[in-house]
Amino acid sequence: MTKLATSPAAAAAEPKTVPPFAVIAGTQVQQVLQGREKQVVELVEQTYRVHAAGDSVNPPSYFLRFPDRPTSRIIALPASIGGQVEVDGIKWVSSFPDNVSSGIPRASAVLILNDRLTGYPFACMEGSIISASRTAASAAAAADWLSRGRGRPRRVGFFGTGLIARYIHTFLKATDWSFDEIGVFDLSGESAEGFKGYLERSGTGARVTVHDGPEQLIRSSDLVVFATVAGQPHVHDTTWFAHNPLVLHVSLRDLAPEILLASTNILDDIDHCLKAGTSAHLLEQMTGNRDFVDGTLADVMEGKIQPPEDRPMVFSPFGLGVLDLAVGKYVYDELAHSGQLHEIDDFFSELRRHG
Repeated sequence: MTKLATSPAAAAAEPKTVPPFAVIAGTQVQQVLQGREKQVVELVEQTYRVHAAGDSVNPPSYFLRFPDRPTSRIIALPASIGGQVEVDGIKWVSSFPDNVSSGIPRASAVLILNDRLTGYPFACMEGSIISASRTAASAAAAADWLSRGRGRPRRVGFFGTGLIARYIHTFLKATDWSFDEIGVFDLSGESAEGFKGYLERSGTGARVTVHDGPEQLIRSSDLVVFATVAGQPHVHDTTWFAHNPLVLHVSLRDLAPEILLASTNILDDIDHCLKAGTSAHLLEQMTGNRDFVDGTLADVMEGKIQPPEDRPMVFSPFGLGVLDLAVGKYVYDELAHSGQLHEIDDFFSELRRHG
């Protein structure tokens, strides 16, 4: 049960005005978020706590798929978050993997923020940077909380080397992670070499190795980051994880159900993660139950569960719309405070009920 409801009488009693409408470009989003990774991680952690306390509405994501373009999709993530953020809205994010062959990013997105009093949208903002930032912040938070008690990993492996992998590395570095070794693997050798070049330009002191195959990458990493566009499991051998690594299963569909069954499983939201053909969803279908789920990241942060150290640890974040809203509202507030909002005059032209 949520805590967001406001009585109709109370809402009607408040005077209402239509808020100004702003358009926020990606350059502005980047300007606000760059260098504030620690604040974004703290914001994401707080949002997880608010969501776990029930002060949110986060319905299932809606997938628009295309019979003539089976690898592509556009997803709608409506949500509402309370706490100190208090905003409604929706993220509209596309994933067109074939874009990569043309040299443009796979994903693009916009985020709409809605006024809680009137329902009017008051901002449309470039959403892919917000989405990548909240995903990376979620991964960094999970890496921190789930490594407590077992020691921070010194060897990290990136399976998939696109924008999300780059953002996750950036957020790990900004939250004081350092590594002795960084492993890289991608089905595209060109992409793997490009990511290696990025790592070296970032000033890492770690030894960077491009691996020829996934087994070598996984076995040589204590922290494994999956950031691929895989639509179904392609990693099946449980023995590759015999050294009990911490796995950030960001792309959700890489691991065979058998690997999850042999692991400790922490999710961001149980109901959301067990759908849409994720590895966890496939395991639920295989076993007929959810007994393999150990809890959520919020449970770990609240001290409700203490994950064991004698199994692989897998974090599977489906990605919650409330996170996008929280980060988007943060960007909006920062720009409003500095007087940099680009407002569109007369965006809403019919503002009298009877003309």
